[in-house]
Amino acid sequence: MINPIVKTIELPDGRTITLETGKLAKQADGSVMLRMGNTMLLATVCAAKDAVPGTDFMPLQVEYKEKFAAFGRFPGGFTKREGRASDYEILTCRLVDRALRPLFPDNYHAEVYVNIILFSADGVDMPDALAGLAASAALSVSDIPFNGPISEVRVARIDGKFVIDPTFEQLEKADMDIMVAATYENIMMVEGEMKEVSEADLLEAMKAAHEAIKVHCKAQMELTEEVGKTVKREYCHEENDEELRKAVHDACYDKAYAIAASGNKNKHERQDAFDAICEEFKAQYTEEELEEKAPLIDRYYHDVEKEAMRRCILDEGKRLDGRTTTEIRPIWCEVGYLPGPHGSAIFTRGETQSLTSVTLGTKADEKTIDDVLNQGKERFLLHYNFPPFSTGEAKAQRGVGRREIGHGHLAWRALKGQIPADYPYVVRVVSDILESNGSSSMATVCAGTLALMDAGVKIKKPVSGIAMGLIKNAGEEKYAVLSDILGDEDHLGDMDFKVTGTRDGITATQMDIKVDGLSYDILERALNQAKEGRMHILDKITETIAEPRPELKDHAPRIETMTIPKEFIGAVIGPGGKIIQGMQEETGAIISIEEVDGVGHIEVAGTNKKSIEDAMRMIKAIVAIPEVGEVYKGKVRSIMPYGAFVEFLPGKDGLLHISEIDWKRLETVEEAGIKEGDEIEVKLIDIDPKTGKFKLSRRVLLPKPERGEKKK
Repeated sequence: MINPIVKTIELPDGRTITLETGKLAKQADGSVMLRMGNTMLLATVCAAKDAVPGTDFMPLQVEYKEKFAAFGRFPGGFTKREGRASDYEILTCRLVDRALRPLFPDNYHAEVYVNIILFSADGVDMPDALAGLAASAALSVSDIPFNGPISEVRVARIDGKFVIDPTFEQLEKADMDIMVAATYENIMMVEGEMKEVSEADLLEAMKAAHEAIKVHCKAQMELTEEVGKTVKREYCHEENDEELRKAVHDACYDKAYAIAASGNKNKHERQDAFDAICEEFKAQYTEEELEEKAPLIDRYYHDVEKEAMRRCILDEGKRLDGRTTTEIRPIWCEVGYLPGPHGSAIFTRGETQSLTSVTLGTKADEKTIDDVLNQGKERFLLHYNFPPFSTGEAKAQRGVGRREIGHGHLAWRALKGQIPADYPYVVRVVSDILESNGSSSMATVCAGTLALMDAGVKIKKPVSGIAMGLIKNAGEEKYAVLSDILGDEDHLGDMDFKVTGTRDGITATQMDIKVDGLSYDILERALNQAKEGRMHILDKITETIAEPRPELKDHAPRIETMTIPKEFIGAVIGPGGKIIQGMQEETGAIISIEEVDGVGHIEVAGTNKKSIEDAMRMIKAIVAIPEVGEVYKGKVRSIMPYGAFVEFLPGKDGLLHISEIDWKRLETVEEAGIKEGDEIEVKLIDIDPKTGKFKLSRRVLLPKPERGEKKK
């Protein structure tokens, strides 16, 4: 009989989380089954014993997968089995990866694979908020070197109160939805969206999350003790030559510092100058010696370059491109650059540039979402593309990567709240990054705002975004918060903090912290400095275009909406879709109809006003209730010896008796010159109360002959 080790975490609202190990997946280096209610996640971790020769980074791979069986569902598609990871699964992977990666030892380079699988779900608790805890617990019960534990929680603000790990139902009422990852001591990662909240409110949410995370971390520490994995495996993944390290530093540091302090704004020239210093140092060795020493020299010189850049900022307040810590790079914007899309914009900030387009569509263009726990339609889409040429790389462009999905999702979160809920169009924003040195996701937010306004989309408020950085050496009180960071400042710095928002508050954020001991005072300063930067960028945006254009572009589709009683939905569609298809063929308009909140919601789209008006008129005729005494323009559908049947409203035929065609006596209908297909005016004179049949008259609309006048 297997006796697993179980640790239970009691939550303030009465729910519990259990961590169980020793029962499942025992051949993995570490495995934990996490359970909350009926939601169950299995996290496993496996690490190679040795590093691949020449590896000087942390080769961590995190996978998150949701089984459709977890919620009693079949996968879609022909094969009926789980396929490639969905965007939601990829985004969850990234949340976990970004929290774990900084906590592996700097000199640990063995391949580590973390797999998290959702095996059971109840549709109540949200599994993505539990994935980080499960992964960390699996690492904690393994012997893999890891400076954790960590945990992740979702924080929502509902009716002014912070709720930790809300349910799906609770989250619908929230005005703040952020995910926070932290160790027992420090915040490591933040990502989420908000409805224009203040910097102080975001900081309070992070503090509330950290208090909950401390409880999770304490439970993992106790679990590690019980399992007996407090001592981690020994490893030796780096061979170092301290004499060579010192030689590189002594020969190169002053030269590298001079380049860092030169303020050269050209990224490539600056990097060429840095590279030349390293090549000059290597020139003293033979080719045979460099075969052994070159990798070490490159690593040690990277450290020299990093130190020089950081000391230049901390000691002189001078950045690589000569800016002060709060200075934003030059910005220029342009709208309407592309004639084909329904809206377009260029946003350029320093050496980062986004060319963004907007396409407006109809209901037929909605994105269908069919994840395990989330099904529905999405009417606002944002796609982000990052081709290699944007950084001057000579390589092929492959499919969309995880980074592109993550950056696009952040920009989507930043902008989606500004699209009115009742906006009739499906909107697709596409950001193509043409240059990159600094945050291209924030450039996407700014370019997206411009392109939406150029397209005439009635966004509530313009949104801007900025990426903040941090330089802080361990053991020193001095630090520098950097506005609008360069790519090198992101790579060599201690924080990447992206903030987006309107003039009235924050709409989205993403933060990755690479150092321990980051105080809330520093975070508060970073948030306030980011606000100043966002306002500056917003001014540049609104100088270019202050508000959405009053009209759509000439070639954009036009959409009119209307609601009808739900009992008329079938009449508009017709048997087998005959009526709605006929209206579309006749008018050229695109008509969509669905039941929403107990009424029929109709969208009519077309490229010209007449087609929309014709379709709307026909729909209104279908849903109109026939009234005795009303005059209608109808079409003759068939002719009988006793009269003609006339369709006076779509789907509604009435009998025009031969005696009601004219004042004079007719032997045949044809004597009146009426034939099938003719359009004639008729008046509804009666509705049979028993059969509901309609009686029509044409003669009452004709002049009545004077008394005694011979009827011709």
